[in-house]
Amino acid sequence: MPYEFKSLRHFVAVAEAGSVGKAAQQLHMAQPPLSVHIRNLETQVGAALFHREPGGMRLTDAGSALYVRAREALALANEGFESARAIAGGRRGRLVVGYMFSLGYAWLPRLVPALRVALPNVELQFVEMSARTCEAQILSHKVTIGLCMPQPTHADLVTAFVGSEPLRLAMPSNARLARLSAVPVARLQGLRLIGLPTLKEDADTSLVASLLRRHQVSMQVVERVETVHAAIALVLAGEGLAIVPACAAAGAPSGVVLRPLQDAPERFDVAACWRRDLASPLVDPFVAVARAVFGSRAES
Repeated sequence: MPYEFKSLRHFVAVAEAGSVGKAAQQLHMAQPPLSVHIRNLETQVGAALFHREPGGMRLTDAGSALYVRAREALALANEGFESARAIAGGRRGRLVVGYMFSLGYAWLPRLVPALRVALPNVELQFVEMSARTCEAQILSHKVTIGLCMPQPTHADLVTAFVGSEPLRLAMPSNARLARLSAVPVARLQGLRLIGLPTLKEDADTSLVASLLRRHQVSMQVVERVETVHAAIALVLAGEGLAIVPACAAAGAPSGVVLRPLQDAPERFDVAACWRRDLASPLVDPFVAVARAVFGSRAES
């Protein structure tokens, strides 16, 4: 740009005040330097911008043309500065939220309206993730912040606990165990299990494996699927049972029932996850909203 915004601001002030003296007062500066700024601007333009008259300063045709564009340029610059301040302050911006499909029906109807209220001028986009893909989607910037279950352990990710889901046994509605209001873990001995994914290669470290080990119960893992809903589909197909988070009940089809497990205090933790190098003022308010929503669900 051949002209500095300060020079344009000085020019507009003189044009609107009609006097160098009045404009200098409005700009809180001395009159001689302001006069120098105006003369230098005229030199850069190559034309007189004002008629100097005894009563003050009046725009020439060239000055009138510059005045219109200068006001537009200053308005755009101010808008840009305000947008930058708003984004830096967390009042505006864009947030791509990743979520596990199993959390969708139970959590999004509460989470999305709460985020709209807490972050009214922030553009929100929602992306479905799985336990296998969540780390990659966050690390590759496809997702700004994700709601993950189980919690990733990658060194380049930061996690914040936001809530948890109790365990439920998913089974066909005509199964014998479906008649019980709560199923003793011991009753699972020898039954077929549809396993959920684990972020670690050793499936024996999973929450479900720890639960069964604590109760000295062995189940035959006939399939290990990527999502909770895939497990529910195989349960419906009669392939086995699945131990899933309670939120899966919100999307369970007819023909599948979920029952609590007796003496099973273990819960699936849900964490908000983002890149360690992410410097966004939107993270803290998102985590606060997610914790409030998860907390209200746990109490309901």
